[in-house]
Amino acid sequence: MSLLIVSNHKVRLVNPTTRIVRLLALLLIVAGGPAFAAAARGPLSPADIDRLVARTMSAFEVPGVAVGIVKDGKLVFARGYGVRELGKTALVDPDTQFAIGSNTKAFTTAALAILVDAGKLHWDDKVIDYLPEFRMSDPYVTREFTIRDLLTHRSGLGLGAGDLMFVTPTDFTRHDLIHALRFLKPATSFRSQFAYDNLMYVVAGEVVAAVSGLSWEDFVTTRVLAPLGMNACAVSLERLADKSNLASPHAIVEGKLGNVARLEIPIVGPAGSIECSVAGMARWLTAQLARGKTASGAVLFSEAQSEEMWSAQTPLHPRGKLLELTHTHFAAYGLGWGLGDFDGYKRVSHNGGLPGMVTQVAMIPELNLGVVVLTNQQSDLALSAIAVPIMEGYAGAPHHDWVALLQTAKAERDKQQQASDLAGRPDPGAAKSVAKTDAGSYVGVFSDPWRGTATVARRGEGLALTFSHTNALSGPLVPLATDFFVVRWDDRSQNADAYVRFTRDFTGKVVGFTMQAESASTDFSFDFQDLDFSRVPDGATPAVN
Repeated sequence: MSLLIVSNHKVRLVNPTTRIVRLLALLLIVAGGPAFAAAARGPLSPADIDRLVARTMSAFEVPGVAVGIVKDGKLVFARGYGVRELGKTALVDPDTQFAIGSNTKAFTTAALAILVDAGKLHWDDKVIDYLPEFRMSDPYVTREFTIRDLLTHRSGLGLGAGDLMFVTPTDFTRHDLIHALRFLKPATSFRSQFAYDNLMYVVAGEVVAAVSGLSWEDFVTTRVLAPLGMNACAVSLERLADKSNLASPHAIVEGKLGNVARLEIPIVGPAGSIECSVAGMARWLTAQLARGKTASGAVLFSEAQSEEMWSAQTPLHPRGKLLELTHTHFAAYGLGWGLGDFDGYKRVSHNGGLPGMVTQVAMIPELNLGVVVLTNQQSDLALSAIAVPIMEGYAGAPHHDWVALLQTAKAERDKQQQASDLAGRPDPGAAKSVAKTDAGSYVGVFSDPWRGTATVARRGEGLALTFSHTNALSGPLVPLATDFFVVRWDDRSQNADAYVRFTRDFTGKVVGFTMQAESASTDFSFDFQDLDFSRVPDGATPAVN
């Protein structure tokens, strides 16, 4: 996905993937409750942080949390709380590994910065000069697309466009993802608006590979992680040497907290696959705050490139009463980082999210301060409830009860989402069963230019929809009205049921269907709205994207 201390990912705060994971977070879009202000005081004590984390875990049902604070080049606080997995006794500690999701994006921009310092490329070089196969739907956009454009979420595509190629485990390749870009229709004009994406970071990773001769994985491992001494961290779960201290993902599924399947996304590694701990992320933030220098004094990337990555590239529009409490007036996206002001200081931050796990890193460079919060439950609110008070303390700002504020904001958000979902649903009286004689008109294979095929088949007395390239998107089609269904995915943890509207030609034959997420709480990476399926004629071979 996602600012206040949270990342600039999400227009709605939801089941994060890749996020997930993420536009403006809840603090930017939801008017909060009372201020609960207190007098300004200094940094929170370790005991204060312990109490804050305990309240947050209880308020937002988070099984495990790890918190780290870097100040003046030193890790001054590192502590784990709760359990790695619900129902088990293994505790979270500073070395527990979490999937950091989209916090990986800053590692990809750092890799490119290293290549810029080496004179191997420039931020405003054209992508097609390094990847001739790169194509967008508009030839002009293809020709003008730069390395910088890959990192700034201003491609013109819609929010999370193409994420359905990886958001559940699929057999697509990076080549498939890049090839599919030419079939994705723009939502806005090129460079005119911010819309968070993941696929462009996959392209950026392939640029790293094309220029360096190393895969993105090998380059980041040898040129970023190793020099920083982040030996316990890895670019993917597969490459993690020691898997004995892993956090497991959790989510609220149909009203109850439980374990969810771990989503491994090596296909979009440059956008979100790194696994790391508080101890490892502290080394990363220390180097960031030192403007590219490692603890030994070696230069990872230059101060000039640090400045470039922390410079506003795409403007955002922060709003919401809660932002008044941190005196946040401006926000922008840089190169892999969210930017904004926080009580008179510049803030550099990002969120990361995958199903069941969300993380946050934030820095106030003028205070030489970095904060890391890693959790094994997908509540972005928990991240902010912990990180914002820590930052307020170091900034000398008035303290607020962010746990209470965000609980109030969550209640308001949930109310709004429920109202939106109810307003979007058809009149229950219009629902009808599809007669057996009618069901056959929907049965068949359908193809979308970028996502591939999907099949409508009989299941028992009804119908089911099944996507290709994944085992995770199959479920019954429940009729709501003529030619209008909702698919209830067999995997209920996805929170991604979707409307399916079939279309007919002038002879009355079903010729295709479109989709839309049923609920406003569905993660944006389930970009069903971008799909346009057409029936594959009997006996024909579906076109391959």
